[in-house]
Amino acid sequence: MTSPSSGTAPKILVTGGAGFIGSTYVRMLLAPGGRRRAGASTAPVGAVTVLDKLTYAGNPANLDPVRSDTRFSFVRGDVCDADLVDRLLADHDQVVHFAAESHVDRSIAGGAGFVTTNTLGTQILLEAAVRQGISTFVHVSTDEVYGSLAHGSWDEDEPLAPNSPYAASKASADLLARAHHRTHGLDVRVTRCSNNYGPYQHPEKVIPLFVTNLLSGLTVPLYGDGANVRDWLHVEDHCRGVELVRTRGRAGRTYNIGGGTELTNKELTGLLLEECDAGWERVVYVDDRKGHDLRYSVDWTRARDELGYRPVHDFPRGLAETVAWYRAHRSWWEPLKA
Repeated sequence: MTSPSSGTAPKILVTGGAGFIGSTYVRMLLAPGGRRRAGASTAPVGAVTVLDKLTYAGNPANLDPVRSDTRFSFVRGDVCDADLVDRLLADHDQVVHFAAESHVDRSIAGGAGFVTTNTLGTQILLEAAVRQGISTFVHVSTDEVYGSLAHGSWDEDEPLAPNSPYAASKASADLLARAHHRTHGLDVRVTRCSNNYGPYQHPEKVIPLFVTNLLSGLTVPLYGDGANVRDWLHVEDHCRGVELVRTRGRAGRTYNIGGGTELTNKELTGLLLEECDAGWERVVYVDDRKGHDLRYSVDWTRARDELGYRPVHDFPRGLAETVAWYRAHRSWWEPLKA
């Protein structure tokens, strides 16, 4: 296996790279000047291999912009397939691990698949990384592992207190990543992001769900009284943060990646109605989600001070551009809603 430390461009395995965030990261890595836009090292990437099971949330079309790049390859497969994972890691230097089941409502309806993919899948990848001498393993997690808080912001030393089966499965994976660093000396770096938005997001998530419903003349469901607060992070800012962690982060370190825009769900709904030229008569209040966390907020001082991370997307403009993307790409999302 080629070592990046030798000066050779690394070969990177990206799990879940056909999903919303993973595909954005892959397109960023392989786009001309993409590494420079990430604010990281300008050393070239030797190869990028995407491993994706192509569940409902994985879309091969997300990777069409880079499919002709000679550095790109795609493998359809499951992170829980230990033999496949072992073979792939034997030919790679680094891993950026996005693959996950991530929809909270689905985890409430049935959590077994979340534990299988998010926890067991991460364990299988970590064990293979130790065996194959992987130089850097970036584990992409979520702010939901912290639970809920009434005020202030979590830093990375906050104890984990997940409240949904999804969040619990991700917290378990975070702890496994930490254990493999402490026990085996594996260079694992963990990121925990706030709520992402942007193009190519599956219409089960709140922003694309509301936008596509409104563009289709439908109503939108607002949980409870709409008072739950989330911090919003443009997916490109998130991927820049992940790339800074991969290229500049420290082994065994966790980094929060936030967007700096906190809104109640009701405030967000109002902005989306305005962008879609719709009124509040299109909103249907529904029973609140079980165990619905009141507020998320991450302190990303560590990523700023150690890595130079700062979100660059202005939220109003980013939201308007996202809505415009869904207006222009009905052929992408209509089959998914069908």
